Amino acid sequence: MHRKGYQRGAKDFSRSMAGSLCFLFVLLSFLGCKSLRSTRPEQVHLSYPGDPNSMTVTWTTFDPAPSIVLFGQDPGEAFSHMAKGNATLFVDGGKLGRTMFIHRVTLRDLVPGQRYAYRCGSELGWSRNYVFQALLNSTAWSPRFALFGDLGLLNPQSLPRLQCETEMGLYDAILHVGDFAYDFDTMDAHFGDAFMRKIEPVAATVPYMTCPGNHEEKYNFSNYRFRFSMPGNTESLWYSWDIGPAHIVSFSTEVYFYLDYGRDLVAKQFQWLEQDLQEAHKPERRKERPWIITMGHRPMYCSNNDRDDCTQHESIVRCGLDSHQYGLEDLFYKYGVDLELWAHEHSYERLWPLYNYKVYNGSTEAPYTNPGAPVHIITGSAGCQERLDPFVPEPRNWSAVRIEDYGFTRMQILNRTHLWLEQVSDDKDGKVVDGIWLIKERHGPEAWCTGK
Repeated sequence: MHRKGYQRGAKDFSRSMAGSLCFLFVLLSFLGCKSLRSTRPEQVHLSYPGDPNSMTVTWTTFDPAPSIVLFGQDPGEAFSHMAKGNATLFVDGGKLGRTMFIHRVTLRDLVPGQRYAYRCGSELGWSRNYVFQALLNSTAWSPRFALFGDLGLLNPQSLPRLQCETEMGLYDAILHVGDFAYDFDTMDAHFGDAFMRKIEPVAATVPYMTCPGNHEEKYNFSNYRFRFSMPGNTESLWYSWDIGPAHIVSFSTEVYFYLDYGRDLVAKQFQWLEQDLQEAHKPERRKERPWIITMGHRPMYCSNNDRDDCTQHESIVRCGLDSHQYGLEDLFYKYGVDLELWAHEHSYERLWPLYNYKVYNGSTEAPYTNPGAPVHIITGSAGCQERLDPFVPEPRNWSAVRIEDYGFTRMQILNRTHLWLEQVSDDKDGKVVDGIWLIKERHGPEAWCTGK
């Protein structure tokens, strides 16, 4: 065996052993003690409700308690404001029927761009203090994101770096593109609790925006639907929001695969998506926010060496059900979606601008300048116990870059025409291993005519 192969094998074995020992430790910890009932807040996380003057705080207690957030401008102002909300009783679908209370409070009348300190809870118990910055109420600023999918409680390789960079103020929002904890429901939802505690230093500091993946499926996605507080009234399964010069659409690829929970959900989501994209594409809206970005868990295309949907020529997500009903590729192409973010495959893959298996690069020298089709990014290697997914030996002609290591993606929407994407390798100590400028002088389906 070559030395490089030996080192890689030893590293993988070491990780596997460490993961197994960690899993055993967590298992013994859970089995060795009963859940403590408590009114002290935990699992604190933020989400953006769609109003630039607001922010929603969500947390969990295991006994009933009031839902209160104390907050004030930071630095220099005490907790001079108080907001109240409500709590929802959640009963996990496992054998124990564990109960918990999910608290939601929306802070309003915030000053855009202002930093706020806050704590949540009640006199029965308070969280630690956190600080966040209210989003700017403008289309002329450059929001920064960390985006990834498939982050588990065990082997969360990228989490320490994400936490450090969030604390440094590098991000305005986090996009978690499906698959949490592996899985929320494991051990009667103890895994879900432990994961939300672990992600709290990140999620309590910037808006933590999510979409459902296949690992949230148990009990009709109930752990996902109850734990998160995304905009709209669809229990976080699909929603959209505006930030800077972009309109971001989050949706569920899982409605195509878990039809026992309601086949009508496919049609319902598709109808919602078309209405939302139609509204976002109106000339006055597109002039204000030209970028349309989607995030969904299972990709339409991938070149991994497995039998996932994206490896099929007519994938369900791309083409739809039965007689090509509710396919998303044509819908996104019709309304000129600029960028499509995916996860599920435990690797990183950047595609050439692509529609119906045909590459539409802007030019040979600058493929992502005025491309003739949407751009796809697959970023599902943040780290979980299922490890990384290998690729087929020979890349597809539409695959531009493939990286099989742990990491996550950074994105900055610089302005109305320029968007920067880069992949950070956790295996290489934070080295940027891929990066592109997506440059579009025109947005919308009329831009596709310019691709060559």
